[in-house]
Amino acid sequence: MIKTFLLSTLILISNVLSAQNENDIFHFNKLLDQFYNVRDFCISNNGDEAFFTIQSPNGKISQLATIRKENSQWLAPELLTFSDSYMYLEPFLSKDGNRLYFVSDRPLDDSLDKKKDFDIWYIDRDNKNEKWSECKNIGKPINSDLDEFYPTISDNNNLYFTMDAPGGFGKDDIYFCKWEDGKYLAPVLLGENINSDGYEFNAFISKKEDFILYTKYAQEDGQGSGDLYISKKDLNGEWGKSTNLGTPVNTKFMEYCPFYDEKNQILYFTSKRQNITPKKFKSISDFKKYIRENKNGLSKIYRTSIKL
Repeated sequence: MIKTFLLSTLILISNVLSAQNENDIFHFNKLLDQFYNVRDFCISNNGDEAFFTIQSPNGKISQLATIRKENSQWLAPELLTFSDSYMYLEPFLSKDGNRLYFVSDRPLDDSLDKKKDFDIWYIDRDNKNEKWSECKNIGKPINSDLDEFYPTISDNNNLYFTMDAPGGFGKDDIYFCKWEDGKYLAPVLLGENINSDGYEFNAFISKKEDFILYTKYAQEDGQGSGDLYISKKDLNGEWGKSTNLGTPVNTKFMEYCPFYDEKNQILYFTSKRQNITPKKFKSISDFKKYIRENKNGLSKIYRTSIKL
């Protein structure tokens, strides 16, 4: 019974993906083309507010930005107010939209000026028209003296994240912390159907915690770099063997940082795909427009309709 269920799931995934082509994959919005590198995207449940990371070409500068929609139009992006000399990335918005999780190497004490390892942090607000609070470290048992990345939370408040830990399967692995009696329990390493002796990172957990999307790097069944994979829970609540999402979502370039809008069945993800070719240009502005607006090998946010 379980084998039949898993086989049917894999066939369904394959059929959905095979119906797509590269023309079904779009930039999130041209307003983001002004930035060199854009990654780590999340969007509110009602689709009128999004958060993402903007970075310098070499990734050494990394800040969080937001964009809001009014009258069905996206307004100009804005930096979050706590921007400073430390790195900020990988935002995830809570179900009610009033807590934003992210990752930073900022010090625990604002009086210090020395960065620490990457931790998971958050900010709160009363509603989307109010100001965000000061940055708060999520603390133990989630954070440690190791690097923690890419927080994502299911509707039951279980938290999934990436950690480079000596007790894992490989370099980067995916862990989760169960929410119980108003607090998080110690991190649990996900099994070998998710993790391997390679690199697994940037996990997105579904609302009902029944599927997980994440990146595996340089796998034999991959397209050549980082690819997006999916794993679903079986009838016994165990994670099934992960499956490559295939083309055209994955390419020979890097695909990472998935976020899935379950209500509208839209997959958002970051990709470094490239399709620009030499051509004759009419002017400098024509050259700049072509490079900025097309798939230029720098990280951009893409979206596609897909049923998972």
